[in-house]
Amino acid sequence: MSDLVVKDQNAPAQLLSLAVEKGASIEMLEKLMALQERHEANNARKAYHAAMAAFKANPPTIVKNKVVDFGNKTGGRTSYRHADLAEASAIIGEALSRHGLSAAWRTEQGADGKGVTVICEITHVLGHTERTSLTAAPDTSGTKNSIQAIASTVTYLERYTLLALTGLAARDMDSDGEGTEDVAVITAGQAADLQSLIDEVKADKTKFCAFFKVESIESLPATDYKKAIVQLEAKRKRGTA
Repeated sequence: MSDLVVKDQNAPAQLLSLAVEKGASIEMLEKLMALQERHEANNARKAYHAAMAAFKANPPTIVKNKVVDFGNKTGGRTSYRHADLAEASAIIGEALSRHGLSAAWRTEQGADGKGVTVICEITHVLGHTERTSLTAAPDTSGTKNSIQAIASTVTYLERYTLLALTGLAARDMDSDGEGTEDVAVITAGQAADLQSLIDEVKADKTKFCAFFKVESIESLPATDYKKAIVQLEAKRKRGTA
C-alpha cells in the first residue's frame, strides 16, 4: 500500500485506479472501492445540503389558491383553502431543478387498509436523497367513495410532505386543518328567509357574503344566522329613517 501514493489523499478514485495498475489484491481493491463509495456518498450529501441551502435562500412563494367547500353527511359543511398540488409542485419543482434537485413520492397502504402513507423524496443529481413521510386515514368527508377517499388523502399528504421537506409553507390563507372540522350551516329554509330579506331591504348579496366570509348564503354558519338577521333589519331601519 506504501507505493499507492497520489497528490490528493482525498481522492479514493485515484487510489483505486493506481491500485489496479499495481496489481493490488482483491481484498485491497474491495477496501478501496468501499472507501470510494463512502467518499462519493459524503460528497453527494454535502452537495445536497448546499443546494437546499441555496434553494431556501430564495424560496418560491406558494399561495393557497384553491377553495374547497362542500356539505357532508351530518348536515355540517367543510370549507377551507389550500395550495393546489399541481401548481405547488410545478412552482417548487422548477425552483428545485435550478439547484440540481428533484422531488418524487411513494405511496403505501397499511395492512389493515385503514391508513395511507405518502413518502416524499428529494434527490440531488449526485444521488443523495432526503425523505419524509406522513400517514392519515382515507378522507371520507362529503360523499366520496372509497377510491376517492384514498385519492383525496394521498393528494393532501403529497402536498404537505413536499412543503415539509422543502421547508416551505403556503401563505396568506387560513389553515387547512381548521377547515376540516364540520361547521353547521343554516337550513334551506333559513337561507330562503335570508334571501327574501336581502331582496326586501335591497341589500347587496355579494357584500353580504363578503362580510360573513362565505361563498354563498347557503354556506353561512348557523351561529351567524341571528347576526345576519340583525344586520339586515338594521339596514331596513336605516332605509326608512
